[in-house]
Amino acid sequence: MHERAFDAAAFQAATGVSRETLDRFETWRRLLIEWSKHTNLVSRSTLDDFWFRHAYDSWQLLRLAPEGARYWVDIGAGAGFPGLALAITLAETAPGEVRVTLIESIGKKAAFLRAVIEETGIRADVITARAEEVSALPSCDVVTARAVAPLAKLLTWMQPYVEKGAIALIPKGARHEEELTDARKSWTFEASLHASLTSDEAAIIRIERLTRAR
Repeated sequence: MHERAFDAAAFQAATGVSRETLDRFETWRRLLIEWSKHTNLVSRSTLDDFWFRHAYDSWQLLRLAPEGARYWVDIGAGAGFPGLALAITLAETAPGEVRVTLIESIGKKAAFLRAVIEETGIRADVITARAEEVSALPSCDVVTARAVAPLAKLLTWMQPYVEKGAIALIPKGARHEEELTDARKSWTFEASLHASLTSDEAAIIRIERLTRAR
């Protein structure tokens, strides 16, 4: 389906989320539009494509998570992709002890994330810091990042989580094979590629057992 025909109803049909969850996504979309009038959160040209390019593209990571994954860390959370999409959906599908931690270094973006969390009532928190400067690392089952940095650099920030047992889920674009090849010059890891639901050229890289190359 062409992304511009992919509206809230199409998102609900594709994901199976409840009406309450859809309302939370809509709250997020509304706040994104309002805040984008004065804060640079995402490219304004993509605001009309929220449901496909942002919400659905972020939501798809949930299908690749280990069963029972309840603790998530999103590095470079920005406007909440994928972290807020994960937290909103998990509020319905994994009620109870669920926590998504959003790491974002830019104060205005962190403030936006907190505004969405407060208005939607989801279980998430925000750490306003650069990924490499977080002193007390939150424990997690899954660590994610979307459109933050080349894979080789990104793995530097993800390694402390993966060495404690987390898996990494990383959406990447058409150059994902090239990024994997480059990352293997500095890192040793197990990786699997999973087709993206939103782009024939993109993929989601799942990484485990990450160590520095010797």
